[in-house]
Amino acid sequence: QVQLVESGGGLVQPGGSLRLSCAVSSSIFSPYAIDWYRQAPGKQRDLVATINLNNITDYAESVKGRFTISRAAAKNTVNLQMNSLKPEDTAVYYCHTEGLEPVDANTDRYLELWGQGTLVTVSS
Repeated sequence: QVQLVESGGGLVQPGGSLRLSCAVSSSIFSPYAIDWYRQAPGKQRDLVATINLNNITDYAESVKGRFTISRAAAKNTVNLQMNSLKPEDTAVYYCHTEGLEPVDANTDRYLELWGQGTLVTVSS
């Protein structure tokens, strides 16, 4: 079963940095893009950053210039580098992807996957 495995959350002071990682457990899964979302208590889940097959990235306005999403050396692994963190960045961060997984020589199946979430707390 294909899964997303996240790591890297924690507690950091305002102005500090954290790096989140997201790895797809299958090497044969072909994602269209890999995204990071976040959800603060009592709020909806919002898109933070995305990177597509061509390594084109996009960011929420609130994190532009502070967060960087990039592909790691390992296949189907992305990192989210978060700098100049603010208290309002406190949230559970979720990795997300959609794509195709080969079932047999002639058939692919569509999958949409979410990670388990990792808590980022920015507080002094």
